[in-house]
Amino acid sequence: MTTAATHAQIDWDEQGRPHSRAYADVYFSLESGLAETRHVFMLQNRLEERFTALQAGERLVIGETGFGTGLNFLCAWQLFEQCADPKARLHFISVEKYPLTRADLTRALHLWPELRSQADALLAQYVAVHQGFQRLVFESGRVTLTLLIGDALEQLPLLDGTVDAWFLDGFAPAKNPEMWTPELFAELARLSRPGTSIGTFTSTGWVRRSLKAAGFKMKRVPGIGHKWEVLRGEFQGWPHELPAPAPAKPWFARPALPAGERRALVIGAGLAGCATAASLAARGWQVSLLERHGDVAQEASGNPQGVLYLKLSAHGTALSQLILSGFGYTRRLLEQLQRGRDWDDCGVLQLGFDAKEGERQAQLAAAFDPQLLHLLDRPGAEALAGISLPSGGLFYPEGGWVHPPALCQKQAGGTGISLQPHHNVLDLRRANGQWQAWDGDRLLAQAPVAVLCGAAEVKAFAASADLPLKRIRGQITRLAQTAASAQLATVVCAEGYVAPARLGEHTLGASFDFNNDDLTPTVAEHQGNLQMLDEISRDLAERLGPLSAEQAQGRAAFRCTSPDYLPIVGPLADREAFNATYAVLGKDARQVPDLPCPWLDGLYVNSGHGSRGLITAPLSGELIAAWLDDEPLPLPRDVAQACHPNRFAVRALVRGKL
Repeated sequence: MTTAATHAQIDWDEQGRPHSRAYADVYFSLESGLAETRHVFMLQNRLEERFTALQAGERLVIGETGFGTGLNFLCAWQLFEQCADPKARLHFISVEKYPLTRADLTRALHLWPELRSQADALLAQYVAVHQGFQRLVFESGRVTLTLLIGDALEQLPLLDGTVDAWFLDGFAPAKNPEMWTPELFAELARLSRPGTSIGTFTSTGWVRRSLKAAGFKMKRVPGIGHKWEVLRGEFQGWPHELPAPAPAKPWFARPALPAGERRALVIGAGLAGCATAASLAARGWQVSLLERHGDVAQEASGNPQGVLYLKLSAHGTALSQLILSGFGYTRRLLEQLQRGRDWDDCGVLQLGFDAKEGERQAQLAAAFDPQLLHLLDRPGAEALAGISLPSGGLFYPEGGWVHPPALCQKQAGGTGISLQPHHNVLDLRRANGQWQAWDGDRLLAQAPVAVLCGAAEVKAFAASADLPLKRIRGQITRLAQTAASAQLATVVCAEGYVAPARLGEHTLGASFDFNNDDLTPTVAEHQGNLQMLDEISRDLAERLGPLSAEQAQGRAAFRCTSPDYLPIVGPLADREAFNATYAVLGKDARQVPDLPCPWLDGLYVNSGHGSRGLITAPLSGELIAAWLDDEPLPLPRDVAQACHPNRFAVRALVRGKL
């Protein structure tokens, strides 16, 4: 798998049109670009008619090969706004191997003043767009754009979902033959259902025949401008002569959709709970957000500053893919908050504090886009940070710090969410098709769907007691800003981190203690944090003045993590019935019984985010909502499976550890 995304190399002609150096082709015709887009993609897919027919709560999914300048997306969005019910939704999925830089995208879209409203919204969200699945959300969730950054034949096989209409676009087959292949068309077929439409600007005979072989009934129709003919078609069904795509293993297959009222309980109002509530509410769900404390973000999500900390792997692991996608999604969410008070994109510097860390950082710098991360020598790091440092390191220019309660409050405050503080859920019961939240003898709330987001506290419920979640105590130290410490210009990390001041205070942390269940801050851990500060920068410690662990202020909270450091996100199964249904795995791990998973109807979990919750929890809320609304997933299928609660039950069966 390729990890480093290379941006498009653009030349501009005398008319201001962008040309791709890689494919020696123009992105669009300045004379008829909009007319061609509307004729080839809107008209041939009957989008005006289909958008108009959408009822409140319904959704149309468009898939595209070749995002380019986003012209097709903006045209589809504009038409959707003109025709669709205000409560209908558009989900646009597009693959792009060489994404434009924000500067080039801005220049290209200024050529279309009639699309100014949509273009400005796209540009405002077009930040931290890196390799893999990148989700952008517009109009409070009414319009969703999922960009798959990378080669189409690497990215589309990872997509889990169904597409209603295809824009088969990209540079011409003669210029880009690697894309226009039977393998690509088979992926389009896999992601289609009978009736899925398709439009493409090319009428080349072998393209038409290849699409027909993949199950699409194709027809040549009159073109527009310099295109004499174009193609439109409809998916008839998977061809009998081709091997059918392998089905998902039953323990990762999607549960049946909940019937009836679109109401949900979300238990726990930290980062995971608030994000889950926001993602559901954006899809029209009525959400009761139950919190045992008096407000959101009172536990691990309540620190004054958290860091957008990207601990990546150069080998494309599931965790690394999740972090890349989650970082982009969170980073775009933060644009809605107040910079300086609620967050700051000051960047994050990870020091290369020893030879092993330096080697790891060099591998990452070789594997990823320099706009995501790049190496700095010691003088460069010191110039950027504004303080003396013991070494150079790896710099993430799009990172920074966040005030987590502000993000939680923003997400919990949306339409459709009822925050219910002082609701301590001690028991969860299923009765008459409803999940009931109880506090002793008091029924707090009930709904057909419940999502458990209370970190390690989810183990208190019988349905989730077997999840291998563990608590890790962490303590931060608050340090008053001085005139000298105000020079700190970026977050600096080593074993811990220190952030530029927010409202006159720096945050320093955080400790790791696996054996302490008391959340009273201790002098010993303040002392440990101050030692970490010395290791990060003796200069900064001196700038902060005499520091006393005995007089230090701070707070402690429990992180919640899983054995493989991936979060636990998805639908829950009845563990006892699961073990009985798939017991054969204990004899032969290659056996896949053709038996449906014994799901606990309407029960989901979003937990185990550890110290990466700012990056992984918000996108995990989108993942939960995608399952509950039968949408394309916001993550690669194998990454979603790697985070699935059932992974632990399957491993236990295979290893004979019941």
